[in-house]
Amino acid sequence: MGWVYWGKLYNTKFQAGCLAKRMEEDWWIYGYECPQIVEIFRSRKGRYGVRYIM
Repeated sequence: MGWVYWGKLYNTKFQAGCLAKRMEEDWWIYGYECPQIVEIFRSRKGRYGVRYIM
């Protein structure tokens, strides 16, 4: 299985980190399986994003 990329890029690593932490800990509330791996990456333009593997 490959990486799934979140559809939004953030200006700071902190913002992306907040989303990543929420994905790791809060998805069960909405009835989804928690991702196995969640990672923050930096785009070529310097913005930050989140990708994960289910």
